[in-house]
Amino acid sequence: MTQPATRRATYDDLHGSDDFRDLRSRYRRFAIPWTIAFFCWYMLYVVCSNWAPGFMGTDIVGNINVALVFGLLQFVSTFLIAWLYSRHANRELDPLAARLDERYEEAAR
Repeated sequence: MTQPATRRATYDDLHGSDDFRDLRSRYRRFAIPWTIAFFCWYMLYVVCSNWAPGFMGTDIVGNINVALVFGLLQFVSTFLIAWLYSRHANRELDPLAARLDERYEEAAR
């Protein structure tokens, strides 16, 4: 079994590698824009609910109004972003993370 110091040194080497920087960059390129987009979309819902009650209370069909549609679209957008992230992670992040994990396990032995 390897010593904790060896594992730490191995981790530090991998942390400074181009692959690790690339992994972080790929993650951030996806996560940051989508987080900002979702936050803006959510804040639009909150702002309209507080300061545009007439608009949010507008009936679309029967008793279904704009506020209900916006609220339901919050769930839809959440699941859509989760699905997009899953696709992104499977294609862009997981193969690189697996390579880094393999290099760590090999070096830490």
